[in-house]
Amino acid sequence: MSEPVMTTFAGKLDRLVRRHAELRELLAAPTQDAASFTKLSKEYSELDPLVEGVEKLRKAETELSELETLAGDAGDPEMRALAGDELQALKERIPALEQNIKYMLLPKDEADERNAIIEVRAGTGGEEAALFAAELYRMYQRYAAVHGWRFEALDVSETGMGGFKEASAAITGRNVFERLKFESGVHRVQRVPATEGSGRIHTSAATVAVLPEAEEVDIKIDEKDLRIDVFRSSGPGGQSVNTTDSAVRITHLPTGLVVQQQDEKSQHKNKAKALKVLRARLYDMQRQALDDERAASRKSQVGSGDRSERIRTYNFPQGRVTDHRINLTLYKIEKVMSGEALDEIIEALLSEDRAARLAEIE
Repeated sequence: MSEPVMTTFAGKLDRLVRRHAELRELLAAPTQDAASFTKLSKEYSELDPLVEGVEKLRKAETELSELETLAGDAGDPEMRALAGDELQALKERIPALEQNIKYMLLPKDEADERNAIIEVRAGTGGEEAALFAAELYRMYQRYAAVHGWRFEALDVSETGMGGFKEASAAITGRNVFERLKFESGVHRVQRVPATEGSGRIHTSAATVAVLPEAEEVDIKIDEKDLRIDVFRSSGPGGQSVNTTDSAVRITHLPTGLVVQQQDEKSQHKNKAKALKVLRARLYDMQRQALDDERAASRKSQVGSGDRSERIRTYNFPQGRVTDHRINLTLYKIEKVMSGEALDEIIEALLSEDRAARLAEIE
């Protein structure tokens, strides 16, 4: 194992603990204006778990020192044996406390706290792929509900048979992007389609993209770089569902990105939603370029970040879901699709990513 946390990061941890105490005093002062109070409160709450972890570790190390003395000096054999047992338990617990602090000291992705836009598209497999895309979309909708997040449909293109050619939604809540960012990629499904008479298993796919929501200050969009077309919105099969030209298609000329919105009856609202998605895609392009540069120097990472990478397989006949990046298989497909067990996969992905980043700085 590497050097103990208290040796390697002692100075930094002391500074952070002092800063936490300083913030507590500042927040107690009655002179804070609303903006300063909000900013200081955020910093204080972010330091809370780290300081708590440091306190637990320091307490455990003090107990370790006392038990080592007791185990060596105790005249009573029974007392020495008892101290020895407690000593062993502490020695096993301290590395986990150290690891937890190391994780909290890792540099944060500034996008982790952002809201996200999720896009699901049917891939190979015809109508079965579209049906699977719709199920994935609903899986994320249920997962958002589990976490108390707001899930707002942006644009849904139906096939007329219950499937989605493509669908997008804005998800708002605490640390949305952090928990969903590893969902980007190709999701594959293996099952017998309802229309298959011979009982043969088909393989289809859908692609998921998770984009951190961008603010206007992050991405400046020049109106002259946009071509905006308006048209009548249409429902499944192309039938018109609106008698006015309320649907909006925006083309970003420098990049060729095209965004379309037609869910709202108001052209103004559809344009605002389309710009929101366009801004997120442009911001994501910037992040991808930076990630590609960083990836060249990284020893390991959870997946390549490539949207064409196959990341997960959902095998319905066997009731299993396999994430190929971390070789994790869960035999609880219904609970994953209901959003209930999706956290088991997401937590494992986050842990793997933290461990990989930690290995690079040790």
